[in-house]
Amino acid sequence: MSELETRVECKSLFKKVMKAEETIQFFKPGMNLGWSGFTPAGYPKAVPIALADYVEANSLQGKWRFNLFIGASVGAETEDRWASLDMIDRRWPYQTGKNIAKGINEGRIRMGDKHLSLFGQDLGYGFYTKDTQSGKLDLAILEVSAVKEDGSLVPTASCGVIPEILMVCDKIILEVNTGMPSFEGMHDLFMQGTPPNRQVFNITKADSRIGSTTIPCDPEKVIAVVESKYPDKGRAFTAIDAKSEAIAGHIIDFFSAEVKAGRLPENLLPLQSGVGSIANAVVGGLAKSPFEHLTVYTEVLQDTMLDLFDAGKLDAASSCSLSLSEKEGFPRFLANRDRYADKIVLRPLSVSNSPEAVRRLGCISMNTPIEFDLYAHANSTLVGGTRMINGIGGSGDFLRNGYLTIMHCPSVRPTKKDPTGITCVVPKAPHVDHTEHDLDVVVTDQGLADLRGLAPKERAQTIINKCVHPEYKDIMQEYLDISSKITLAKGIGHEPQLFDRCFKMQLNLAKNGTMKIDNWDVPEMV
Repeated sequence: MSELETRVECKSLFKKVMKAEETIQFFKPGMNLGWSGFTPAGYPKAVPIALADYVEANSLQGKWRFNLFIGASVGAETEDRWASLDMIDRRWPYQTGKNIAKGINEGRIRMGDKHLSLFGQDLGYGFYTKDTQSGKLDLAILEVSAVKEDGSLVPTASCGVIPEILMVCDKIILEVNTGMPSFEGMHDLFMQGTPPNRQVFNITKADSRIGSTTIPCDPEKVIAVVESKYPDKGRAFTAIDAKSEAIAGHIIDFFSAEVKAGRLPENLLPLQSGVGSIANAVVGGLAKSPFEHLTVYTEVLQDTMLDLFDAGKLDAASSCSLSLSEKEGFPRFLANRDRYADKIVLRPLSVSNSPEAVRRLGCISMNTPIEFDLYAHANSTLVGGTRMINGIGGSGDFLRNGYLTIMHCPSVRPTKKDPTGITCVVPKAPHVDHTEHDLDVVVTDQGLADLRGLAPKERAQTIINKCVHPEYKDIMQEYLDISSKITLAKGIGHEPQLFDRCFKMQLNLAKNGTMKIDNWDVPEMV
């Protein structure tokens, strides 16, 4: 018996088995496509790669374009290659990759940025297909590790928006990945209804289960079954540096103080950590900390989560995805799957990021922005307020509902022209994804600013004192002093800002390659 026959127990599907290249007959330009996947894990590979090969071989670049609706980013060999071949018209709600970001910022790819928990539910509500004739997605491509006798699906390393795709799609291509082991038993899958019939997410612990290990799927909707052996490409991270370690140290010291004050239990509360090298370092720091019996309720599990398990510090983890690195994280997980699998629950995006669950559990949220300003408004998406990087992701889901909400970033980022680099703490963020109302704590390698209970001007002074790099401290202090003096004199100084000056540092960066300005003077109005 072949591995595919072992994985697919629904025997009626075998008449639909075909090669990836044979599925090209089902695609037409302009289609709305739903893909499984969340970060580079659990996404279809064989069919998207075959379709890209076909477009490239037949010079169809810019002619065969599709609209992609995926839980989050997926592997570069699929969506980023599609972008390089001009195969993407619209892309919701989050992406990564040089070519796709370039297409978005050049206006060739229409991207919608959305809180991830809202994207999942809105897809299921039919909001993204409301202008189509059928009101549904045209075609879905779902990677699974097994199909049960009744047709129900066992996903692979992520859940993404598979339940919502199944709600709004009647034609499905299944990629059965036999190159990875079956993930059966790791998932907690839940097909929620639409209001007024939605049910309570009865999640009271990080490892609570409210659904089943498979997701129902009508076999009649499956139009093709393709065997795949492609591995997840995973997400590589840069090595943990001194800045990241300093940030991790500040956060762990803060946790210790909160435990001592009685505001946190000794095993903390369920942790949420975003993607990226700093987040990875913070979690890695916890593996060396005195905290034990930790739990995690998050949207991605990165490599250092395995360190927490191996150190005996982590009892249970809930996530939407195993966002592990390709060459280290995934091989390590698969080689020790029995050690990790029964401690991990993989959930659909609409549950992993649910504000209901996050608030009930009291999650500690930790995410990395591009920058934040004096009053703790944070920019996570748009460099200079206009150039899209990836998207807001799920950070807002947790930052708006967590028990403690923390944002961390380096105090400066290096540039070619300025040996210090640009400051990540600015007078005013040029784009705001997370407002001052959402953040309790901001952290850089310089220090940690606890903003709870502080008025705006107090927040600003605390951020300058604790978080700003020494070479920018005087500049930022001068701005706060000038803006406070002018606005308070006019009786408008609750949160001082001067719109003729607040972006002067950014303008100087664009013109002169540095954010270090000589003064805050501005030309007189005539």
